[in-house]
Amino acid sequence: MQLADQYGDSMRNCVKRTFPYCAICVGLLASMVHDAQADSFNWKKYQGTTLTLLANNNPVANALVKHKSEFENLTGMKLKVDRYQEQQMRQRLVTVMNSGSDEVDLFMSLPSREGMQFAKAGWYANLSSYVKNDVAPDYNFGDLSSGLVKDATFGGKLMGVPLNIEGPVLYYRKDLFEKCGVAVPQTLDQLGGVAQKLKACNPDTVPFVSRGLASALPFTFSVFLHNEGGQYMAAGKSQLCDAKGQTALKLYADLLKNYGPPGVVNYSFYQISSLYKEGRAAMAFESSNELGNLMAGGARLKDTGVTLLPPGPAGSHPTVLGWTMAISAQSKKKDAAWYFIQWASSPQTEAELAIDGIVPPRASVADQAEFRKWIDEQPVRREWITAINELGRTGESKIGYPIVANAESREYIGQAVTALILGQKNVQQACSAADTSLNGLIAGN
Repeated sequence: MQLADQYGDSMRNCVKRTFPYCAICVGLLASMVHDAQADSFNWKKYQGTTLTLLANNNPVANALVKHKSEFENLTGMKLKVDRYQEQQMRQRLVTVMNSGSDEVDLFMSLPSREGMQFAKAGWYANLSSYVKNDVAPDYNFGDLSSGLVKDATFGGKLMGVPLNIEGPVLYYRKDLFEKCGVAVPQTLDQLGGVAQKLKACNPDTVPFVSRGLASALPFTFSVFLHNEGGQYMAAGKSQLCDAKGQTALKLYADLLKNYGPPGVVNYSFYQISSLYKEGRAAMAFESSNELGNLMAGGARLKDTGVTLLPPGPAGSHPTVLGWTMAISAQSKKKDAAWYFIQWASSPQTEAELAIDGIVPPRASVADQAEFRKWIDEQPVRREWITAINELGRTGESKIGYPIVANAESREYIGQAVTALILGQKNVQQACSAADTSLNGLIAGN
C-alpha cells in the first residue's frame, strides 16, 4: 500500500507537469493507482487465524456479530466472540489485562468513559500507523466522524475506531399523549407536569423512565445537568453542589421517584427497553441505539415519537458518543485484528448495520439511498434520525469527570441520585457527600 501510494503521488505530479489539461490521463492514472492499491491489499493475508473479541451485549455489538460470517468468509479467519453485559464485560477485560494475558485480541470501548484510564494503563494498541499504511482502497478513514476519531485519540495516538453515533433521546407514546390531552414538553421544567398528567390519566402506565442504576445513569443525567447550566468540575473542584447541579439532581431523582417504575435504581437500557416495548411506559429517556429493541415486534412502531430532551435554562446540550473497536496491546495478533476493525468500520459493513438501527459514523453511509429508504418507511425513524442529526451537530461527550478515573466518578454521581430516589438523603446531603468523594478522586488524578 505504501509503495502504491508513493508511486501514485509521483506519477500524478509527473502527469500534471507534462499534461496539465489532460483530464483523461489523470483519470486513467487514478484508475491505475486504484488497481495497484487493490492488488496490494489481500483480505486473506491472515486466513486460518482465530481472533477473540470481547463484546458487550448492546445493539452495536449484537448487530455486528450478526454479520460475523461475512468477515470470516472475506478473510478466512475465525472470530470467537465472548459477550457479556456491559459491567461484566469491563470486569472481564480488567482481569485479562491485569494478568498480562493475550487471550483477548479485540474489545469494545467507550473513550468518553474509560479512554483516559485505559490509555494510561497501556491497554490500547496504537492504531495510527494502520489507518495510514494498511487499508483497503475503498476504506476511506477520512470519512469517519472527525469528532469521534478525536475522542478516541489520546496523546496523539489513535486507540480505537468508531463504530456508531448515539446519545440519549426521548421516546414517547403519541397515542397516550393524545388520549390524555398532553403536549410534548417544550422546556425541562415542564417534564414533571407532563408526567403528572399522564399518571393521573393512565395510572397503569409508568409516566417516565430513565436510567436509575448508579453506574449507568450519568449517561442520561448529564443532559439534565448541562441543560440546567451545570457542570461537573470547575477550577479542579466538583460542582454537584452548585445551585444548578442541585437543581438537576433533584429534578432527575424526583422524576424517577415519583413517576418511574418500582425498582428503578436497578434500571439500565435492558430494563428500560423492555418496559417501553411492552407498552408499560409513556416516556423513556434512553439511548438512540435502542430504537431497534424498542420497536421489536412492531407494537410501538406506529405510536412512538422521538425527540431530544427539552432545553433547560442553559438551552439544549445533548450528549453524543460512539463505541469504538480497539485492539489489546497484549494481543499477539494485532495485524490480523486490524483487519477485523477495518471490516467492522468499513463503508459496506456500516451500511448493513445502519439498517439494524445503528447510526453510522460515516457521512457517506448516512446519505446512501438504501438507508434513506429505510428511514422513510416509518415516521418514527424519520423523527429518530432528525434527533440523532441534532446530537451529532450540537452534542458533546461530557459524561462524568474529565479525569483518568472517569468510570469511578460516575459511581459517585449515581450514588447521589440513588440516595435521593430512595429518600436516604436530601439534595444538599447527597451532593455534599458526592463532592467530598469526587474532590478526593480529582486530587488523586
